[in-house]
Amino acid sequence: MKMNWTKKDLLSLEELSKEEIELILQTAESFKEVSTRDIKKVPALRGKTVVNLFYEPSTRTRVSFEVAAKRLSADVINIATETSSVKKGETLIDTGKNIQALKADIIVMRHNYSGAAAMLARSLEISVVNAGDGWHEHPTQALLDIFTLKEKLGRIAGLKVSIVGDIAHSRVARSNIWGLTKLGAKVTVCAPAMLIPPAIEEMGVYVTSDIDQALRSADAINVLRMQFERDEQNAFPKQLEYFKNFGITAERLQKAKKDIIVMHPGPINRGIEMSSEVADGLNSVILEQVTNGIAVRMAVLFLVAQAAESKNAENIN
Repeated sequence: MKMNWTKKDLLSLEELSKEEIELILQTAESFKEVSTRDIKKVPALRGKTVVNLFYEPSTRTRVSFEVAAKRLSADVINIATETSSVKKGETLIDTGKNIQALKADIIVMRHNYSGAAAMLARSLEISVVNAGDGWHEHPTQALLDIFTLKEKLGRIAGLKVSIVGDIAHSRVARSNIWGLTKLGAKVTVCAPAMLIPPAIEEMGVYVTSDIDQALRSADAINVLRMQFERDEQNAFPKQLEYFKNFGITAERLQKAKKDIIVMHPGPINRGIEMSSEVADGLNSVILEQVTNGIAVRMAVLFLVAQAAESKNAENIN
């Protein structure tokens, strides 16, 4: 029996059940076909307004959400906080309540503080979708990563997935770990010791600082961006040193499975996290991830809008 989505918000994968994650993936499958049509639109969210509220820079995620909303026939408003009332001292909650008062239906928010999306969702009746909050989570990125893996390999349960790079500062890593482990994958994280968060083993992952070990038996590798801008104590490895010891090169991939899947959430620092030969190679699904992000975000927007409508109908009755 197919379950119904009941959450008005999407804030994290930690709080979702296996069944809820699978429902999003199934819904995304049905929406992916829309992007292959001559007229890439369905009327699923006609009359709804989606507001993209981004407190941090973004290209892929913001544009992907905008395209997803427009393909569902929603009206879309983009708010750049550097030119908004935020610069005049308006709080996040006040900004959210004003957007709600304008009769918007969904806020898609990226924020530099962990927990900001959850705090906003608690304060509003309209839906909030977390597009990345601090070092906490980036749920739709993990969902599109998982969707891509399932599309390429046919399953998630039993897969061995290695996540390599700046684990300590990565909301993408955390969301992927929650999602993959709930669906039955075996996850390894690999990074220099200073970029491994304390007690990450408690999330159910294997930890190593040996890149060759992380690659050896992996079905897929998800390579994270090195966030050098966060190196306040000058403790990170230097860029060339990192590439030498952890960069994914064609030579390193020769030691891995021939059909290993190579992923990256972007933006890629070529020559640091991976070589151009790998990024553009036959094992790479990086651009497929971008394409799949539209279908996954269409699914998320559709499901939270449905849940909000159901709640509103219950309140009226």
